[in-house]
Amino acid sequence: MSKLLDGRVALVTGASRGIGEAAALALAKAGAHVIAVARTGEGLARLDSAISLGGGTSTLMPLDIKNASGIANLAKTIDMRFKRLDVMIANAGILGTGVPSDQIEPAVWDDTIAINLTSNLHFIRAMHPLLKKSDAGRAVFVTSGIAWRGLPGLAAYAASKAALNALVQAYAIENESTKLRINLFSPGATLTDLFVTAFPGADMTTVATPEDVAEKLVEACLPNLTENGKVYEFRQKKWLSLMPPA
Repeated sequence: MSKLLDGRVALVTGASRGIGEAAALALAKAGAHVIAVARTGEGLARLDSAISLGGGTSTLMPLDIKNASGIANLAKTIDMRFKRLDVMIANAGILGTGVPSDQIEPAVWDDTIAINLTSNLHFIRAMHPLLKKSDAGRAVFVTSGIAWRGLPGLAAYAASKAALNALVQAYAIENESTKLRINLFSPGATLTDLFVTAFPGADMTTVATPEDVAEKLVEACLPNLTENGKVYEFRQKKWLSLMPPA
């Protein structure tokens, strides 16, 4: 993909590894200036070097996304420097726990919900005014097929992603008449630390790579995208409606 996002400003959360890192690199390759958000500075520094080697540019933002005031301050910084935000990929997430529902510790539950769900609300609140300033604001939230089917030991993760789906669907409908396009992206089995931890016995030679996923993820950020309030199912290679059957 060559320079389809030339001059665009793109924010990626969870950008220091996995799908987030691959998406940040793909966005930069497509011409976007990438604002990379992650907790660890070391991973961000590695990403910055890779983007620079590819001729791209980035701004690094070490940030705990549970910190609502930190997200609000980031929005102020983006507004001061760029005056707008064209793309937001909300990718950051944690697995949470691998124990049965009745054994989930409250602290683990709270942390999973805070990172996988509540942080996205904070990003919506903070970044929405900046996305509206774009001529074609695009927001993509990474979900999981597990949200539609509760798997043993993954109740906290499944619940957080199911709630994220509902939040994003409402946000998309609220902005149907605007220039914003807001969608979900379900990558399916992807060779990331989260997937390996969740499914240690899986055949890792059959799952997608983060780079494969990132290519399609970037397509969901293009200015000519028309879909809104839908989910891109990477395994099926198509957009699906989130609305229940009539």
